[in-house]
Amino acid sequence: MDPVIIVGAGPVGLTLALALARQEVPTVVLDEGPGKEDPRPARTAVLRPDTAALLERLTGTALDHHGVRWTGWRAMRRRQVVSEIAFAPDEPAPVHIAQHAISGLLRAAAADQPLVEIAADSRLDSIEQEPSGVTAHTRGPNGTYWRGSYLVGCDGTRSTVRKLQDIRFPGRTAVERHAVAALRTELPWTDQALLHRMPPWRSSGPFAGEVTARPLPDGAWRLDWLLPPGKDLVTPELLVARIRETLAGWTDGAAPAYDLLDTGVHTVHHRLARRWRDGRVFLAGDAAHLLGALGTQGLDEGLRDADNLAWKLASAWHHGPHEALLDSYQAERRAVVAARLRATDQALPGRRGGGGGGLRHIVPGTARGHDALLTDGHLGRGALGAPGAYTASPLAPRHLEGEIPVDTPRGAPVSDVRVTAEDGSFVRLRDRLGRGTLLVLLIAPGTGVWDRKHWVSAGVMPRLAAAVTALPHPAELLVAESYPGAPAHSVLLVRPDGHLVTALTGVRPAALYAAAEATVGGAVEEGVGVEAGVR
Repeated sequence: MDPVIIVGAGPVGLTLALALARQEVPTVVLDEGPGKEDPRPARTAVLRPDTAALLERLTGTALDHHGVRWTGWRAMRRRQVVSEIAFAPDEPAPVHIAQHAISGLLRAAAADQPLVEIAADSRLDSIEQEPSGVTAHTRGPNGTYWRGSYLVGCDGTRSTVRKLQDIRFPGRTAVERHAVAALRTELPWTDQALLHRMPPWRSSGPFAGEVTARPLPDGAWRLDWLLPPGKDLVTPELLVARIRETLAGWTDGAAPAYDLLDTGVHTVHHRLARRWRDGRVFLAGDAAHLLGALGTQGLDEGLRDADNLAWKLASAWHHGPHEALLDSYQAERRAVVAARLRATDQALPGRRGGGGGGLRHIVPGTARGHDALLTDGHLGRGALGAPGAYTASPLAPRHLEGEIPVDTPRGAPVSDVRVTAEDGSFVRLRDRLGRGTLLVLLIAPGTGVWDRKHWVSAGVMPRLAAAVTALPHPAELLVAESYPGAPAHSVLLVRPDGHLVTALTGVRPAALYAAAEATVGGAVEEGVGVEAGVR
């Protein structure tokens, strides 16, 4: 069967290629550039724990060696610390990393992966679809025709794929602007991110009263100053004056020595493509959506697009196209991003000081409520920042007998607990994701202190193992000592991308089968699961 064609060799495109390779699907990545990315220290991303874990699985490299995992978060207003959060060493925390470092790790992993082919200097020119596949033509030094089973546009804001498919991209332009500087200096705190609103020092030039500082490796920092609405020019002289003023304010004296590494102006747009699927053509990342105001991260959502789409394309590639499963990519991901955009747009009037009371509908109170909302956005919590849950997914099973609630809402990413794998080894649950298989997790207290051979044939295990073997999609049986909110002997079903399908009390083969069949878009008994074609 023909490979999947991926247009765009940025982080989202390379992540998708490696995620498909992990599931034995070949890909061709069309890179319109020369095959490398120039370092830009001021172009960075904040990754939530689950997306950081995704990149670590695919690259085999700990991101802590290339970025900074925050040890804490501090929010200030004027001279007062209004909130301070410390992350324990074993507690999930955001990772701040330069985008070129992410791309470098992904490119190195792709170079070692025989199922991934990167075609440099290949600019997409046309797309033709047929019932059996897709043909893409590229121009440039290596211009040629490429034949693929599917094509995914990961080619950014000005996506050629989106334009060729005539997909509208409505939204708002320049909802926020930030002056950005990456510099190396010493600040009074280490490895902590800071949001400082209304700092007490005098503002120089066209700057609003908000600055964010986020640590990078080797004593570097990225500083972002919110700019007021408009198109006021930020000159190098104004930015340098603002840097010195900010550093002096934070150190209560003269500005410390600093080495300026990179500068820029970051403009945030909010846009959402009308369609994310057109036959055998899909959109992902910035080609499908733009967001990033109030601390939310567009790249983080783009990586979730790739994770969601990879296992569905892999299933179609190996077992034949299943329209309900492929359609669910748009239904799930577009709904999550749309909800995040709506929440951000509601909050923007409050941040800008405009009328309408938009902020009061989300967070009660005034300034303190606003600080809490911004903290949620930066830390990946609440309506602005928390990973989306596919609660209303067309793949969600319905009316399962014996279903119980756990601390993870149905459709949300699962907690990363320690599990015993089928070979008896102890691993993290997230390490078993992205292999194209469903995960069945039995909660069995006490199993962690005994060798697997002593309990694998005892109690409910034989019956559960038989039920897992009979599922309509490949599945792996795992055992955990505990899971947040799950009682002993309960059984959790987890999708290949780490989202919870259901939790059942005890071993219930019929309900487990119905849930698994619904998850892969199949027909199930009347009253259970979903109808094919629901969008």
